Amino acid sequence: MKKKIGYACLIILISFSLVLIVCNMTIELGTMGKTYGDIDQIPKNKVGLVLGTSNKLLGGKSNPYYTNRITATISLFKAGKIDYVLVSGDNGTPYYNEPIVFKKDLVKGGIPEECIFLDFAGFRTLDSMVRAKVIFGLDQVTVISQKFHNKRAIYLAEKKGLKAIGYNAENPSLKHGLKIKIREYFARVKVFIDIALNIQPKFYGEHITIE
Repeated sequence: MKKKIGYACLIILISFSLVLIVCNMTIELGTMGKTYGDIDQIPKNKVGLVLGTSNKLLGGKSNPYYTNRITATISLFKAGKIDYVLVSGDNGTPYYNEPIVFKKDLVKGGIPEECIFLDFAGFRTLDSMVRAKVIFGLDQVTVISQKFHNKRAIYLAEKKGLKAIGYNAENPSLKHGLKIKIREYFARVKVFIDIALNIQPKFYGEHITIE
């Protein structure tokens, strides 16, 4: 009996590992050549979509995911690679409003306020991608986040009919990034579940034109 339970657990473990590997490789292959780390090489798009992160601070210090996305967005704008910024994040709590916080720091960095648009219902990456197309009327976009996140976002975007490329914000050190990168493997499995179940954004709303 113990042997049967052991074999069953082993089969489950192997099967789950294979699912993780297949989902990860599918996204890696499907987004090959669509993310850029060199600002001189990335094509221009009208809009850069910067994806929110849960907190500006991490452990009482600046969250490198946040600060690096801010830096990447400002660099893209100043290089003329985007004309507008769409900030997509979560304002579901009264204690932290991602889009507003991002906007303040982008304006401080030299991006005119009138060039920044806010999506307050970007609760998940899927929501951000679908709303960019449906609510903000975009046919193509430059996603701004860390490389591993950009790839998942681009894969989702293209499955939802939005042509996307990514500009890679600098990755944090291993110390800050290990847990999030491990979590990313599971998030990539969820991508395929969401696509299979045709999961929709939590909110839609009225159309907003970026111009």
